[in-house]
Amino acid sequence: MTKRIVKELFLFLLLILAVSFISFLLLDLSPIDPVASFARAKSIGLSPSQKQELIKQWGLDQPLMIRFFSWVKHLIRGDLGVSNIYGRAVIDIIREGFSRSILLMALAWIFQGLVGIGLGIVSGANAGRLKDKIIKAYAIIFASTPSFWVGILLIIVFSLKLKIFPSSMGSPVGVLKADITFVDTLKHLVLPALTLILVGVSNLILHTRSKVIDILNSDYVLYAKARGMKKSQILNKFAFKNLVLPGLSLLFTSFSELFSGTVLVENVFNYPGIGNLTVQAGLRGDAPLLLGLVLFSSVFVYLGNRICDILYLVIDPRLRRMDETRK
Repeated sequence: MTKRIVKELFLFLLLILAVSFISFLLLDLSPIDPVASFARAKSIGLSPSQKQELIKQWGLDQPLMIRFFSWVKHLIRGDLGVSNIYGRAVIDIIREGFSRSILLMALAWIFQGLVGIGLGIVSGANAGRLKDKIIKAYAIIFASTPSFWVGILLIIVFSLKLKIFPSSMGSPVGVLKADITFVDTLKHLVLPALTLILVGVSNLILHTRSKVIDILNSDYVLYAKARGMKKSQILNKFAFKNLVLPGLSLLFTSFSELFSGTVLVENVFNYPGIGNLTVQAGLRGDAPLLLGLVLFSSVFVYLGNRICDILYLVIDPRLRRMDETRK
């Protein structure tokens, strides 16, 4: 077990180093001038001497590898640097943005699982019928539909036309933080979360449908049908049990898709979370903030995959025995 943990930690560190270096390289090759972007963001003019001072202060006059190893050295100490745009510690900005995004991502992730797996079971159990055709058509259409387009459509219908939900921001504008209720927060979460759910359930539906059809066509299910067992009993006894592990796997590995979808959706709704910060950092060339966000997203996705592996071992005793045999 100790060897396995050490190996996992070593691979994790390699992943972080590789992702960080590639991000550094892409930022270095980017045509965006961080100094000019900073001046535009602050609506100020900079003299040549002030520009040179900022370049020296941010270390942009140093070669790529020196800047990278300097960043790694500070990272080991737990220091992600200071944002060029906001002038605050990167770790504080990420913590603040994540506290807003986690509600949105958690809400979308839970309902993606419930709706996606539920509709997939209904579709697979009624393969070839009208229900199946409608659900499958929905999944195929929305699998190729951009999330930002769905978000804009929801804003037009539910915000501009029906005026049921707010069209942007994470809380009412002009209201003190102490006066914002949970209901106010929830109202601002509905449309962004609904956008992520409508688009994100497609893969879960199609995967679950395919798995249900395979289970219903298996030999042991055919034998159960021959004995007079009803379809509802077969689904309860065989389908659900065999869908748990594949469903969990797909749900946890969708963390990366959920994170990337959140980036687009938060910008459509101007929601002040991690996704909005990522776009702002990229457009303004804020290297410390962007690198901190890349690092955070890598850890987020990695933890999702590892949690899935642990749940596999907890749920299925056969996998535990195989794991012990390999050791």
